[in-house]
Amino acid sequence: MPPYLQIAAILRGRIQSGELAPGAAVPSVRTIQQEYGVAQTTARKAIRVLVGEGLAEIVTGWGTFVTKR
Repeated sequence: MPPYLQIAAILRGRIQSGELAPGAAVPSVRTIQQEYGVAQTTARKAIRVLVGEGLAEIVTGWGTFVTKR
């Protein structure tokens, strides 16, 4: 499994478990890079997966947040 999908799966689990509650900030690209030792592109792709699944939304100038359900 590609690293970006692995990271997306970890973040998805944190969202589904409630660790990242609706409205909470998803870790930033920089934080993901540092925590998982991946490139910026990989971190962005992981976030885009969550956005594509409707689990997170990008708010320009603010960051990425867990969507409210």
